[in-house]
Amino acid sequence: MRTLQHKKIFFFVILSAAVLTILFSLIAPGFAPHDPLETDFSNVLKGPCKRYPLGTDQVGRCICSRILCGAKVSLGITFMLLGLVFVLGLILGIVAGMAGGAVDAIIMRIADIVLSFPDIIFAIAIVGMLGPGLVNTILALSVIWWTKYARLTRVLVMGAKNSEYIDAAKMAGAGTLKLITYYILPNIISPLLVQLALDIGGMMLAISGLSFLGLGIQPPTPEWGNMLSEGRSYIQTAPWLLIYPGGAIFIVVAVFNVLGDTARDILDPKYG
Repeated sequence: MRTLQHKKIFFFVILSAAVLTILFSLIAPGFAPHDPLETDFSNVLKGPCKRYPLGTDQVGRCICSRILCGAKVSLGITFMLLGLVFVLGLILGIVAGMAGGAVDAIIMRIADIVLSFPDIIFAIAIVGMLGPGLVNTILALSVIWWTKYARLTRVLVMGAKNSEYIDAAKMAGAGTLKLITYYILPNIISPLLVQLALDIGGMMLAISGLSFLGLGIQPPTPEWGNMLSEGRSYIQTAPWLLIYPGGAIFIVVAVFNVLGDTARDILDPKYG
């Protein structure tokens, strides 16, 4: 079993890899050798070569350029969505945990109803009713993912608000807002951030999955999920259409999953 010191070193290595991945996704479009939307019907389904390092797709677009530009799209939407559901779940969880009673019951029963449906099936149903597209994808996944943060935050808040340091703060005259901001939130944020790190990979897979089914981000926007969808018809004749975007998804999801697992090991040694 690795010692805590080794775990910390490994965590900083993986954290560095994750940060570099994010930074690279921001500057990656600048390294694209071609316009990701430019078609060239004289080079349709061309294999990897000097001009097209990762080959071309069914309309002659550069796969390398689309993957590089798609990194910003895929990661950008993933972090935007996670930020949205994190804030929404945090607020509702704090309200439920602090208020208790009927308010707590209403918020948690709504969360239970949402959780009673399989995530991806519920998302497909929502996007199917509203129509495919980025906005509806964000709405569908937001409706589903806020619940875990709300429930986790509620449990943490209910445990923290009965602590002795909260009683001391109340005796010192601290109001509800000050209790939340200065005493409760700093003490519950760590497990929430670990959960956030663990969910990066899952959220990216959910976005890519909806795009793969034709319900998420629509072509010709370069996004790894819809690149897989466009390439599935050519799996035998042009396998690079699936190998490269699939490999990009695998690498990024693996990095952030390992980051979340390692962070959890450090903050809660019982998982180690």
